[in-house]
Amino acid sequence: MSSAHPYIAREGWLFISALAASGFAAKFYFGLWGALPFWLLCIALAYLFRDPQRVIPPVPLGVVSPADGEVMAIERVHDRYLNRDANKVSIRMSRLGTYVTRAPIEGKIVQHWHSSVSDDGEAVALDRYAMWLQSDENDDVVLVIGVGSRALKLVCYHQTGERIGQGERCGLVRFGGYIAILLPIDARIEVAVGDTLHAGSDILATLIHEHVLARQDRAKGRVNDVAQET
Repeated sequence: MSSAHPYIAREGWLFISALAASGFAAKFYFGLWGALPFWLLCIALAYLFRDPQRVIPPVPLGVVSPADGEVMAIERVHDRYLNRDANKVSIRMSRLGTYVTRAPIEGKIVQHWHSSVSDDGEAVALDRYAMWLQSDENDDVVLVIGVGSRALKLVCYHQTGERIGQGERCGLVRFGGYIAILLPIDARIEVAVGDTLHAGSDILATLIHEHVLARQDRAKGRVNDVAQET
């Protein structure tokens, strides 16, 4: 990740600038105490829209958390997007965490979906966005983001057909929302309900490829043998 990336997400600049300008106007008319609430809100928004650098763990076949938040549920479900059985990990984004979402795996964006209606055509509270990612090993992962209001706008940084790196910034959910990640049914889940996750840096699952896992086990065995000899 480039260190030149702004520490405050661009989506927050307009809000922060408006509050800062209002603060200067209030100071002109009402003095320092009149400006103070605007400037405190400005600082609060700068904190909420922070976008810190994250260290992506070098774990082969690892799936990183797409957002800061708490694991709310882990279940086996029918994936309506890819018509398959899947492991679903549901995450509630932290209201005080960063709002930037990150790609759980490296690969190609195969398709996007956006919907504000339920299966029966009735309007629902959730505005839902989904992104299908496919790795070079043909693992399919679907990232689903839901918010309860159109005011909590979803922003996507990438288009269908683009490649994206693991842990790369892929979007932003203003003021947080709910995220579900749909994984292959044989993926090994590495988290539990109640765990707190950090986007891009915490592993939530491992994709299963027997030859890769066997190679990792052999490498661990060699390390253990060396440790015992010393």
